[in-house]
Amino acid sequence: MGVGVFDRFERRIEGAVNGVFARAFKGDVQPVEIAARLQRELDAEAKLLSRDRRLVPNEFVVRLSRHDYDRLAPYGKTLMNELLPELKQHAQDMGYVFNGPIMIHLELDDTLPTGRFSVSSSAVDARTDPAPRTAGPAAVPVSQLRSRMVLEVNGMRHPLKPPGLVIGRGTDADLRINDPGISRRHAEIQVTNRGGGLDLEIIDLGSTNGVLVDGRRVQRAAIGEGSRIEIGNTRMLVHTPAGA
Repeated sequence: MGVGVFDRFERRIEGAVNGVFARAFKGDVQPVEIAARLQRELDAEAKLLSRDRRLVPNEFVVRLSRHDYDRLAPYGKTLMNELLPELKQHAQDMGYVFNGPIMIHLELDDTLPTGRFSVSSSAVDARTDPAPRTAGPAAVPVSQLRSRMVLEVNGMRHPLKPPGLVIGRGTDADLRINDPGISRRHAEIQVTNRGGGLDLEIIDLGSTNGVLVDGRRVQRAAIGEGSRIEIGNTRMLVHTPAGA
């Protein structure tokens, strides 16, 4: 059964990423490769719940080289929309159970060569339980968590590390976003080490349409865990990924 299911999965994914994707990524990391790796991750991590039901990860981080990340990033949202239904169908075929909504994140890893990528996964409970856990790893100090924050944009994570990054539509921006409402150099997030943690601040670089933090227009503002940023038509979230 497993081989037949895998063949069907491969055929569905190949169909989903034919055409524009195949042409866009020729010679580099292919979306079908990412899809196949995610499928293998599900199979490898499946934990038996009962005779015919297995718990599988629902949060995935795909780490890409600079070249592949830059090429895939503009297609990130479309790519995720293509992959999610196929992963769900494969899970259904195999009797897998997800703990919560499926999340796929693209991350930059400057140590990877072009054409290579890695995938990590975790099962994240969708429920929020304020009660302390009685088992599992010890709590991570807040200062350590703050040193692992990311800026999430359209399902893609951008690590927030000193000295920070410039967001804009121009070629010289560290984080380029193809949004007509965003200026060439729109805003800068400054990241400073402070006592083992990080201090984060966003600064409007004289943009045309301004910067909103948690719904409030700002010229300069401190940001942190859970901060929601809007520039142009693009929304961003500052957070610490689960399992970080």
